[in-house]
Amino acid sequence: MKNYDAVVFDMDGVIFDSERAVIECWLEIAKKYDIKDIEDACLECTGTTEKRTKEIMLERYGQDFPYDSYKKESSVIFHKKYDNGRLPVKKGVKEILEYLKNNGKKVALASSTRHALVVQELTDAGFIDYFDKLVCGDMVSKSKPEPDIFLKACEELGVDPEKSFAIEDSFNGIRAAHAGNLRPIMVPDLKQPDEEIKGLAEVVIEDLYKVIEYLDD
Repeated sequence: MKNYDAVVFDMDGVIFDSERAVIECWLEIAKKYDIKDIEDACLECTGTTEKRTKEIMLERYGQDFPYDSYKKESSVIFHKKYDNGRLPVKKGVKEILEYLKNNGKKVALASSTRHALVVQELTDAGFIDYFDKLVCGDMVSKSKPEPDIFLKACEELGVDPEKSFAIEDSFNGIRAAHAGNLRPIMVPDLKQPDEEIKGLAEVVIEDLYKVIEYLDD
């Protein structure tokens, strides 16, 4: 088994297949209001906070882009489809959480999503009790790719970043974990890593089942 004390998970795209679900909702909005290239815009926003997402959208579409209105409408679609435990779960989530629990490892979440929604989604899926600490986007001042959220997670767990793995799917998440001196594991979701991200990640692994094998080796 690898020598480590903790694993810090991202949530969207790692635990839940939520990034794809969000894009589907935005595609409905884009069709209704004739918004161009919304999928590319959403991909640029992966791994960032709500505040930074709004900034990216306004940079792309102009300061008069009615982001708040569109975001509210897409959120209604999302919650109608996926609340109450209907959000798709990535394969291997329960197995890796059980594996870490059975081996006495500390587990935290470092998600750019706001705390209330994180708690709701983890509770609905039955995963909340596996996590020792939750650090969310509205609990830090700087979002990924800055390392603050990962450093806070390690601090709250009482572990050294160097002895902690971070499991991420987004480019900004890998950048943040690397900047915080954690050991980044990339499990790609919507985007495959480029040469930069391959260089920052300790390893790129196709799914969480394979991550268990890596940690156990």
